[in-house]
Amino acid sequence: MTDLYVAIGDSLTTGFGALPGNGFVPVYRRMAAGRLRREVISNNLGVNGLTTAGLKQRLQGYPMYRQAIGNAEIITLSIGGNDLIRAARASSGQPGNATALLQQALQECKRNFAEIMAMLNHWKGAGRSPYIIRVVGLYNPYPQVEAATDWVRQFNRYASQCSSRDCGFASIYNEFAGNERGLLSIDHVHPNGRGYRVIADKLNGLGYGRLY
Repeated sequence: MTDLYVAIGDSLTTGFGALPGNGFVPVYRRMAAGRLRREVISNNLGVNGLTTAGLKQRLQGYPMYRQAIGNAEIITLSIGGNDLIRAARASSGQPGNATALLQQALQECKRNFAEIMAMLNHWKGAGRSPYIIRVVGLYNPYPQVEAATDWVRQFNRYASQCSSRDCGFASIYNEFAGNERGLLSIDHVHPNGRGYRVIADKLNGLGYGRLY
């Protein structure tokens, strides 16, 4: 018996910042295979720089996404970080409107995330095969910016509400907060191999639901 693991999302899904094989997707795949005691094959559909709007567009317009997700027993999603990064960069040039721009981006990000989750649950709920969806929470790549910390916490609170029998939320905020130097790569934005291992451990710790 073989399980299909489909990973969708941004540069965290691609493993950007770590050596090949050290992103959370390959590490988590190996952990899943060990826990389930069977082969797990991964299909990584991550795209560097992807926002919630970009992922929603791909899910709606690319049949390959729907087909891959429809066949998957394990799905991971990492998204939202680029929404924050773009908003933070835009607001830095308009300090008077920074809070308003960040809040506008947050509301749009939440709406897109809700639509993404609705699509995933609809596609998977239509079948009878057991599956799990695992959402990777956000850490704050701008810990020195108070507004960014608030943004990340609000998004994480919202995204964690997706939790259900088949869906789990992997909170990584506390693991990264204060440990950025040891867990982020030289660009100070993406995780390094140790950081991706932390993410994989958190995903693995959520268990495998009805897949056993």
